[in-house]
Amino acid sequence: MTMATTTMNTAATTAGNPPGCSLEELVDRLFEALFRQEPATAATEPQSIARCVHDARRLRQAGDLDGALEVLAGADLKQAGEREARWAYGEWVDLARRRFEDREGAVVYSPGTGRAAVLAPHPGGALEVMAVLGMRWPVAKLVSRRSLRGLRPLAKGGSQ
Repeated sequence: MTMATTTMNTAATTAGNPPGCSLEELVDRLFEALFRQEPATAATEPQSIARCVHDARRLRQAGDLDGALEVLAGADLKQAGEREARWAYGEWVDLARRRFEDREGAVVYSPGTGRAAVLAPHPGGALEVMAVLGMRWPVAKLVSRRSLRGLRPLAKGGSQ
């Protein structure tokens, strides 16, 4: 048994968790303790940014990129500080690249800190919303290309 495993088992036993509790279970319990919401407000208040990023990372590791993007789309970035908004944006862009890397012509539209959308060409010249962060646009909404400024290719080294 390694020192890290021994330390984690000791921490799990001390915290009232059974020995052999996985690291993921310990992290989940830590997040629950740090970001616990009262049951009455849990349904009405959005999750913290840290919790959303944690949940999105777990879904990404499980291979559910759409679910991870959906978790971040639901994050309330209006009240987040610039640092948290940038953290969520960085996670979101990484997920979007992984999910839509093979989508030709996909671009990122980011009108401000903590706000972004992945847009892909749609027949007829419009752009279709594929994923959002901090915006009210629903997925599948069609938007005009000329109304948007600052479009950047989603794929590294890609072209618009």
